Amino acid sequence: MGRGAAGGARRSRRGSAAAGGTRRARGRNAGGTPAGAKAGSPVPGPIDLGAQSGRWAAFQERHRLSCEEAARLLLDAYEYRGLVKHTGGCHCGAVRFEVWASADLHVFNCNCSICTKKQNRHFIVPASRFKLLKGADNLTTYTFNTHRAQHTFCKTCGVQSFYTPRSNPDGYGIAPHCLDEGTVQTIITEDINGKEWEKAVKEHKTIRDMSKP
Repeated sequence: MGRGAAGGARRSRRGSAAAGGTRRARGRNAGGTPAGAKAGSPVPGPIDLGAQSGRWAAFQERHRLSCEEAARLLLDAYEYRGLVKHTGGCHCGAVRFEVWASADLHVFNCNCSICTKKQNRHFIVPASRFKLLKGADNLTTYTFNTHRAQHTFCKTCGVQSFYTPRSNPDGYGIAPHCLDEGTVQTIITEDINGKEWEKAVKEHKTIRDMSKP
């Protein structure tokens, strides 16, 4: 997709959205391990919770969580504070993902050739906030021109719920209409002049930063 100066931001209020997706997840392998982590990396030993041991045990029991699940919940709450965990997927359900982003989405509406053809409206997130839950083997990718944008979609139903934008190869473009209902509050839509992609991206003040952690 291309980018340009804001062509006119449009705000819409939603109590929900939908999501479907396609493309290989970056930042994590199929098992959810962060990219760059080496196989067989040393695992931290037992953690001394001190006076919090009782609270920790009670929390696990009350919510029926394993120690790993409880730790992940705590880390997510800390690292993604102020964000919402959205879930989504393609139409047939073969591809599912989760993404941490604001409940108030800033969505780009690009008018480049491919975005116009497939009505590719999307918001951008860092790769570290995206996780492909299932469907890696059910994704296929279309590229053209510079081949930097990775237009991934489900092999079964053809829905592109997420992809890698040319403007932000270190992140993901997520289709707000492919998110499950209940986590989106508002959407602001910004028009981007993708017909003059290089000029638009160069002049845009914030788009490159949207995929930075």
